[in-house]
Amino acid sequence: MKTSSKFLALLFAAVMMLTLFAGCQESAGNNEESDVLIVTLSPDFSPMEFVDTSKSGQDQYVGFDVMLAKYIAEKLGKELEIRAMSFDACQMAVQLGTADLSISGYSWTADRAENYLMSDYYYAGDNAATQTLIVRADEVDSYQSLEDFAGCSVGAQTASLQMDLCNAQLPEDTDIQEFKAIDDAVLALKTGKLDAVAVEGGNGAAIIAKNSDIALSGVLFSVDEASENNVIILNKEDTELLEQVNAILAEAEAAGLYGEWYAEALELAGVESASEVKYDDDGNVVEDDDATDADDADTTDADDADTTDTDDADTTDTDDADTTDTDDADTTDADDADATDTDDADTTDADDADTTDADDADTTDTDDADTTDGEGDAE
Repeated sequence: MKTSSKFLALLFAAVMMLTLFAGCQESAGNNEESDVLIVTLSPDFSPMEFVDTSKSGQDQYVGFDVMLAKYIAEKLGKELEIRAMSFDACQMAVQLGTADLSISGYSWTADRAENYLMSDYYYAGDNAATQTLIVRADEVDSYQSLEDFAGCSVGAQTASLQMDLCNAQLPEDTDIQEFKAIDDAVLALKTGKLDAVAVEGGNGAAIIAKNSDIALSGVLFSVDEASENNVIILNKEDTELLEQVNAILAEAEAAGLYGEWYAEALELAGVESASEVKYDDDGNVVEDDDATDADDADTTDADDADTTDTDDADTTDTDDADTTDTDDADTTDADDADATDTDDADTTDADDADTTDADDADTTDTDDADTTDGEGDAE
C-alpha cells in the first residue's frame, strides 16, 4: 500500500511539472498561433538598449536592439512585447521558454552555444568588435597593457563576454568583481571602489560621453573572431523561428539598415532624457542608492521645517492664550469681589480694579508683543 501511494505521488508530481513546463512554453508566444513576439533585454547598455525617460510603457525602450526587435516583429507579422529585466534573467527567460528571443547585445560564447540557439551575426558598429576597459580619467596614463591591471579591482557584468575575457586574460592577482548591472560597476569606479570596468567599445564611449571623470584606457582584450559581432539567442527547441530570424537579419543587412540604426542609436544615447535603467530578475526597476539618499535628505528637511513652524505657532498661541486667560480670570474675580463689598469698599475696590485692569491690559499687550516678536526673530 505504501509503495502504491508513493508511486501515485511521484506520478502526480511528474504530471504537474510537465503541465508547468507546457504552460511556460505556451506563455512565451513562440507558437505559430500567437500574435505576440516576446523579447527580453536589459536596458542598461546604451547605445544598444536603454530608456528614454520622456516616454512610458513599451515606447520608453530605445536603442539599436530595440529597432532590430521591432523590425523582426513586423516581418513576422506579430506585435512586439519587450520585457525588461537583468542581463542574466534575460537569458534564463529564453531557456525556460517564457520569452521567444533575447536581443541584448550578446556576443557569441562557447557557453551560450551549449545552452541556446544563436542567430547569424548582426553588425552594430564597433560595439562588439572592440572589448576594452574604462578607468578614472586622472589615472588613464597608468595603464598601457593588460598586465598593468595586476593587483587592481576590475568589474564586469554577470554572464557577459567581458567577464569571460577578464577571467581569461587579466593577471591572476586581479580582483575581478561581478555586477548585475553596468551602471553599478560604473558607480563603483567613480567612487574609488574599482580601478576599472570591462566594457564593449560602443558602450564605453556612451558611458564616458556622460561622465567626464571616466576615460577609455586604450587597452584592448584579444577577441576571438566568433565574438566580434552580435547574435540573438533562442530556446534550443525553436529551430523554425531561428530560420525565420536569420532570413530577416539577411534582409536588414542587404537593405543597409544596420548603419542607419546604429547612427540613430548613438544620437538617442546623447539626449538628456536617455538613461541606462537597471532591472532586477523579476523585471522591476532598481532604484539607485544615490537617488534614495537624496529623497531621504529632502524628506528630512521638509519634516524639520514643518516641525519648526508648528512648534513656533503652538508656542505663540499658548503664550497668548495663557496670558489672556489669566488676565480675564483676575478681572472677573475682582468684579465679583466688588459686587459684595460696601460703598466705601466699592470705591476702594473700584480704584483697585481700575489699577488692576490697567496693569493687566499693559501686561497682556506687552507679553503678546514680546512673545510674538521674539519668536519671529528666532525663525
